Amino acid sequence: MKVIIETKRLILREFNMMDAEAMFAFGSNLEVSKYTGEAPLKSLEEANHIIANVSMRDYVKYGFGRWAVIYKPDDILIGFAGLKFLPEFNETDIGYRFLPEYWGKGIATECSLEIIKYGFNNLGLNKIIGIASPENIGSWKVLEKIGLKFYKRDKYDEEGEICNWYKVEKKEWLDKNKF
Repeated sequence: MKVIIETKRLILREFNMMDAEAMFAFGSNLEVSKYTGEAPLKSLEEANHIIANVSMRDYVKYGFGRWAVIYKPDDILIGFAGLKFLPEFNETDIGYRFLPEYWGKGIATECSLEIIKYGFNNLGLNKIIGIASPENIGSWKVLEKIGLKFYKRDKYDEEGEICNWYKVEKKEWLDKNKF
């Protein structure tokens, strides 16, 4: 198990094939997928496919991706958080999804602050973006809380809805967050 980030309450690590049931649990949840623009997972096979062909592929291709988030007090995989390179925009996006029973506990903020620090300090990124549905108030409030600033409303893809786009530059973020 390759631990990427550890906080007081959380472990962020690479997904592995043993995580398919947990991924299916949050990936098939209608509340979790409500604002993602993606259909909920319909089978364990879909979860296996995402781990093998998206998560693991991104780790190899880019050296990072969305990571499994383990909530240490319950010793359970509760969702994902991490960075994703979006080649169609030549940008790196921060994102997170968690089981609803873990919403409102500061988990997204806690892990996202560490993810940004990791992206700038360990990966050498110069900018990180975040994309959120305007209706997903919780998500865009987290983006703002962790230091990203709104800069446009635009589509994510041709068929998609208009989203709020946020960004933070390395110098600006590091100046405000002395680590």
